[in-house]
Amino acid sequence: MFTGIVETVGTVKEIIQKGSNLSFWIESLLSTEFKIDQSICHDGVCLTIEEIQGSTHRVTAILETLQKTNLETWKPGTNVNIERSLTLSQRIDGHIVQGHVDTTAQCINKIEKNGSWEFTFQFPASFAELIIEKGSICVNGISLTAFNAGKNDFSVAIIPYTLEHTNIRFVEKGSIVNIEFDILGKYLLRRNTLG
Repeated sequence: MFTGIVETVGTVKEIIQKGSNLSFWIESLLSTEFKIDQSICHDGVCLTIEEIQGSTHRVTAILETLQKTNLETWKPGTNVNIERSLTLSQRIDGHIVQGHVDTTAQCINKIEKNGSWEFTFQFPASFAELIIEKGSICVNGISLTAFNAGKNDFSVAIIPYTLEHTNIRFVEKGSIVNIEFDILGKYLLRRNTLG
């Protein structure tokens, strides 16, 4: 479990294909602190640490993960948001994030707003019931607040600190990002669906 508060931005150094799986070697300031078999959030995707060499670590994404995320678009040099899992003694400064990406979304607009930035993303309309105005949304592992929530789009406002300390600064119009909708909304929708 995570909070959507990104700790550092790592860099993809090497990608290895094994059957339908992709393994990624990622360099980060936190890699030396990781342990084998630890769950770490990479751009909103919970991946298991398989190997550590110096300041790099290796994780693998299986076909199911590749089909639901933007990991297939990663290349050497891609910047990745990284967050370690939540401990029971931590404050939840963002919101509850599972690291289970629901879908991807495309950036359809990016506007500078005199010191902050507004991004608008478009997602498959089948997920419309999972987003609400001023509700929590996880974009590339970043806990954000959605506004102007429509049937298949929403906007987020980014403060300078978040822009500087996450990979959202590299997101441009046309970029594909990972989206995880709020877990509480999913449970409420499921409950209402079952009656």
